[in-house]
Amino acid sequence: MYPARNKEQGVFRSLDWWTIAIYVTLLIFGWFSVCGASYTYGDTDLFSMDTRSGMQIVWIASSMCLGFVILMLDNRFYDTFAYVIFGFLMLLLIATIFNPYEIKGSRSWLVLGPLRMQPAEFAKFATALAVSKLMSSYGFDISNWRHFGAACAIVLMPMVFIILQKETGSALVYSAFFLMFYREGMPGGVLFTAFAMVVYFVVGIRYEDVMMLFDTTSVGKFSVLILVQLFTSVMVYVYCRQKEHTFKIIGYSALVTIIAILFSLYVIPFNVVYVQFAVSICILFYLLRQWLATRISNYLYIALFAIGSTAFFYSADYVLNDVLEPHQRVRINVLLGLDDDISGAGYNVHQSVIAIGSGGLEGKGFLNGTQTKLKFVPEQETDFIFCTVGEESGFLGSAGVLLLFLALILRLIVLAERQPMGFGRIYGYCVLSIFLFHVFINVGMVLGLTPVIGIPLPFFSYGGSSLWGFTILLFIFLRIDAARNNLMK
Repeated sequence: MYPARNKEQGVFRSLDWWTIAIYVTLLIFGWFSVCGASYTYGDTDLFSMDTRSGMQIVWIASSMCLGFVILMLDNRFYDTFAYVIFGFLMLLLIATIFNPYEIKGSRSWLVLGPLRMQPAEFAKFATALAVSKLMSSYGFDISNWRHFGAACAIVLMPMVFIILQKETGSALVYSAFFLMFYREGMPGGVLFTAFAMVVYFVVGIRYEDVMMLFDTTSVGKFSVLILVQLFTSVMVYVYCRQKEHTFKIIGYSALVTIIAILFSLYVIPFNVVYVQFAVSICILFYLLRQWLATRISNYLYIALFAIGSTAFFYSADYVLNDVLEPHQRVRINVLLGLDDDISGAGYNVHQSVIAIGSGGLEGKGFLNGTQTKLKFVPEQETDFIFCTVGEESGFLGSAGVLLLFLALILRLIVLAERQPMGFGRIYGYCVLSIFLFHVFINVGMVLGLTPVIGIPLPFFSYGGSSLWGFTILLFIFLRIDAARNNLMK
């Protein structure tokens, strides 16, 4: 009995209470937001189990109990059984694909009588544990493509299963793990490639139908090929340290492009994209020639980047029109300004922006929001709950909530950096990457800055699965951190 008591005292003595305080504060603000979002004029009891605010109290209380149980378990439990937990959650994800219940077009829920559970929310911490276990194992080297591929496979596995559940938004959350990979030594070129792909997609799709040079050349295709050449030149300078080659690529590309444009303007109008495509092929052969002559592998990687960039751009239109679901395609078109559908796909964002704007500096006060009380904003208790914060608390309240999330992220960085073992550090960066992704995308989609992909705001959105999932994710890290002093002895 005494060893158990000493262990309990040791855990609480080493626990990071600053993070606990931020967690509890976010839960309290989150409950008030759920009250404001779900309140209907005439309701007299916010604590009734028949209301969402009453049920949220149940989820909050059960989450705190769950957090306490996690803290009482031995910290070695999470390292030892990481793969077992991951395997179990993958089986749940597979089972969810074949469940007969479809909610709002998605098969992401397991229905057990009166209870509904979303395994995708729990798979986040399981994936974080498994990838941390792998990457902290003896001999793991992220610069080894085999090892890096194994880590990516762990992250991609739940993504595939969740996509098969028709829940693309939840699957995209797992891309946040690449921030952790970058911290652990993944080449910056991988992140740069991801950034470049986003730029290609946005610029290419947004301006594909905008024509120039007597309506012969697509501005989108022309701009993307220019960007491919520019990015390739920059990578030659950064990774090969060759100013001469960089200036050659930029100079010749610019010269040929200018000549082609002038010829199209003053001689015979034609599609300059063909010339740009030919220039890109010439750059590719030039890079391969340099690789064969110098045997510097970076030239080969940059050549592969150029090939991949061009292939990605020309496949983007196919992905948008033939792979994505119709509602996802419409949301992207609305975000890019290709459609102005404020009564359809753009309705949620339009109404949420009105609600946030109507809050002004100080807000309308608790339970006094008009947009939210009259239910103008769909999903205002879940994915769009931040609009309730903006309407009732105004700019000051919204800024305060964002500062709380910033404090949580910064505190998680401090905790992750002080871990004596690789497992704890890697898991810590997984946790903060997931939180950062959720906050950035959720707030961004409410403000109309990012696509509406339907992911919850941590500790604010109504629901037990998301609240339990985030609590487990955070408290496992707090338990690992609480044992750091014992690991250093």
